Amino acid sequence: MDMRLSIATLLAAGLLWSGPVLAKPGNADKGLAIYNKRCVWCHGEKGDGDGPAKGYLNPPPRDFTSSNYKIKTAGFNSMIPNDEDIYRMIRDGMPGTSMPGWSSVLNEQDMWDLVAQIKKFSDIKENPESQVEYGTPVASSPESLEKGKKLFMDLCAECHGDEGKGDANKKLKGDAEERTWPRNLTKPWTFRGSSDPRDIFTRVSTGIPGTQMPSFADPVSKKKMTVEERWHVANYASSLGKNGKKPESDNTVIKASRVEGELPGAPDDAIWSAQPASTFNLVPQLIGKERFFTPSNDTITVRAVYNNKEIALLLEWDDRTKSLPGDQTAISIADEPIRQDAVAVQLPVVIPEGMEKPYFGMGDVANPVNVWQWKSGDTATPESVRLLNAKGFADLAPREAAAVGLQAKGVYAKGTWKVLMKRPLTTADPQSDLQFGEGRFIPIAFATWDGSNGEDKSRHTMTTWYWLLLKPAANSQPLMLALLVVVLLGLGEFWWIRSAARR
Repeated sequence: MDMRLSIATLLAAGLLWSGPVLAKPGNADKGLAIYNKRCVWCHGEKGDGDGPAKGYLNPPPRDFTSSNYKIKTAGFNSMIPNDEDIYRMIRDGMPGTSMPGWSSVLNEQDMWDLVAQIKKFSDIKENPESQVEYGTPVASSPESLEKGKKLFMDLCAECHGDEGKGDANKKLKGDAEERTWPRNLTKPWTFRGSSDPRDIFTRVSTGIPGTQMPSFADPVSKKKMTVEERWHVANYASSLGKNGKKPESDNTVIKASRVEGELPGAPDDAIWSAQPASTFNLVPQLIGKERFFTPSNDTITVRAVYNNKEIALLLEWDDRTKSLPGDQTAISIADEPIRQDAVAVQLPVVIPEGMEKPYFGMGDVANPVNVWQWKSGDTATPESVRLLNAKGFADLAPREAAAVGLQAKGVYAKGTWKVLMKRPLTTADPQSDLQFGEGRFIPIAFATWDGSNGEDKSRHTMTTWYWLLLKPAANSQPLMLALLVVVLLGLGEFWWIRSAARR
């Protein structure tokens, strides 16, 4: 007899995530064939998460033999998930991890067959003991957001930070002893179980098994919240997404505005808020040794301004920790060994005439690059900036940054680094340095290092090439020409009228 939950029970439980999903029977034998073709490489032959790719993934692949699932709609006291929970993970994947969504490869029945096989790995036969109780949903409103913010600051900010950026004040680990980071709530596109308030309510209610995210519905917990309070927190957490800077695939050009007078001297200068921002995805460095597979930084935002002498770039990225080697508090949060946080800008020595650019991994012999790198410092040394010329990963030539006027200054606050870099538009050595010019598309790329994540040297995150454009200042020449034409036409018309009057 099929002991699945009835449709009425499912609807009452509020199982709405990317549309309603109702369980269907699956064929485990067919599911095993699909599993061995698509899933075994990460999750292993026995479903225990011990596949060949395990050592390169963080979080590690799910161990299906444990019946321990992070994203579920079953009650906090029920270890077993609903079939629908497993199906959704297969269909939608988990953003921010190596688990993709399979809906473009597998049809619906294939995915239900996989559900049947995955349940066999842990011999799940019964139904969950309980379901999440949603009560009466509370709509988002200024009043709800205010109540949610107070609850959040009292109960959630300890891990997620005052602004929800996940800036940790303690080291967190998952059930497989892997390093885990609190979710950055300002980046809803990274939520692994949807950023809809209803789904956030579910996570707050069930917790995330296998992590240090607790259930706030557990009656014995000191952090227990009522159903209504959980709705307020869910509404507030959802609202933090408007503060995030999401990368847009069509935004590939950093537009530098020309300004009069001195350029800003600090990352927090008011001028930056008026400049257009370009945000790019960061990916692990997998090209040169030593390759890197477990990043924590995921995006970088760039703004730029220039005047008749200099150019300034503001680099901004969310980093959950301020890495400070030598500081015991920072060391207690970091992975060992702790390193300095850092950011780098890569530019070609010569602006390409066509579309061809240097190799984006530190240039090449025919097309060298300038690299500007800022480091955050430690308890013994202050922040620093250095200049490199590179013709590939193995051909690096350090140079004196001060000799070309390269400067940098960084500020860290509430989970975000802001670093200002400045350099003269031109230098005395055009054979070694990029000479900036108005109206030209200049290739530009970026890299970041999270010192608390053990990142150093070639272990870092990076972007591919994008473009930097110094927009020419708007001037009055076109207007003056138009006015001159109008005046000449007016004089001509006046002369014709007077001539006609004489005749």
